[in-house]
Amino acid sequence: MMEVIDWVMIALYFGLLLGVAWWVIAKSKDTADDYFLAGRNLSWWVVGASIFASNIGSEHLVGLAGSGTTDGVAMAHYELHAWCLLVLGWVLVPFYMRSQVFTMPEFLERRYSPACRWVLSLISLVAYVVTKIAVGIFAGGIVFSVLLPEMRLGPLDSFWIGSILVILLTGAYTVLGGLRAVAYTEALQTLVLIAGSILVTYFGLQALGGWSELREICGSEMFNLWKPLVPEGVEATWAPVKEEGRMAWYFNDNYPWLSMLFCAPVIGLWYWCTDQYIVQRTLGAPNETEARRGSIFAAMLKLLPVFIFIIPGMICFALAKTGASEGIQQVLIGEDGNVIRE
Repeated sequence: MMEVIDWVMIALYFGLLLGVAWWVIAKSKDTADDYFLAGRNLSWWVVGASIFASNIGSEHLVGLAGSGTTDGVAMAHYELHAWCLLVLGWVLVPFYMRSQVFTMPEFLERRYSPACRWVLSLISLVAYVVTKIAVGIFAGGIVFSVLLPEMRLGPLDSFWIGSILVILLTGAYTVLGGLRAVAYTEALQTLVLIAGSILVTYFGLQALGGWSELREICGSEMFNLWKPLVPEGVEATWAPVKEEGRMAWYFNDNYPWLSMLFCAPVIGLWYWCTDQYIVQRTLGAPNETEARRGSIFAAMLKLLPVFIFIIPGMICFALAKTGASEGIQQVLIGEDGNVIRE
């Protein structure tokens, strides 16, 4: 059940968020440069925090904790792709800043042809809707359905109310304030995400009995990034596994190490160095130095989810395994997306 202090903190957060958005909107100018790139006047810490918050949404917060519960630290491999942001800052930012472009499709048009601009624009729009926006809205709805399970507005339950609110609020200040509104509100959200996740980790470890207790309950397997799946009776650091007529290599039971080692960095370099969703934040910096500092700052922040998003999921697993979570309402999500309670 939500207590009075919970409602007060939620009200303060939304009040602060709307205040920042209103302040930014009031400062905005009616120019394309100001709307799309915040007048190219974003400080390095705003650039870095905005990149981090752009990547870490509600789907990351919920998903990484769930991954920590089921697979331990396996998903840390993706979070350790923070090195790709260093490539963005030191290799590609000079090209982007000197070209004075507004978007990545525009950069491709100047570098190659108008056809490349249209292809990237269409692919990006479809990918954002399917893999980013839809998942983020769904995760936000799940959070609302867990925290406010009894809320209803006509035929809409708390899941749909939360999803619609996410769309309306973020859409409103994005349309009215442009990139500056997005960047500053994301910087605020970064502070909330990090502070809240640190508190969850701290109180979770406190309830469990400390880090040593977590290591003992979860065992070395959940803390092992590279755990080969080998046939019974075979002793080897790396051993092939026969799977559906072919030989495969796995770590942590579920992830093929060859794909993670060679393919995941390719995706990481595309996402962190060429995706409009990320690169536009660096384009809002006043110069190359600030853009590089922002990229480095974002890379440092990107390492935090390993410790404050994945570990809380492992703490949840440990609490459930020891029975220390008895009395805490357990929440399950069905295949249809509805919340099932036990």
